[in-house]
Amino acid sequence: MPFIDLQSKLGINIDKWMLLQSAEQPYKRAARCHVFEKDWVECASGIGQIRARKECKLELEDFYECMHRTKTLKRVAEIQRQKEKLMKEGKYTPYDFSKDRNSP
Repeated sequence: MPFIDLQSKLGINIDKWMLLQSAEQPYKRAARCHVFEKDWVECASGIGQIRARKECKLELEDFYECMHRTKTLKRVAEIQRQKEKLMKEGKYTPYDFSKDRNSP
């Protein structure tokens, strides 16, 4: 316990954002990244912050990726650039949904 517990005296919790996935969710369904958070907490519990940074790096990276989707968004942007490049070269034409033959 810290010498002066400033967070509780001011009524704030700076670390709350890291544990929101574990909170009770509506309709009793697990949060999207709950599994990754659970893996990270299980790995990091009891070994200390310095060791956890080294030994639980993969679990923390998976948890951050699940929360922020940085790698996924980067990949989607790359696919979109490739699609636009192929369209300019004339090697790809997207399907025209306005000319659907099954519509009445």
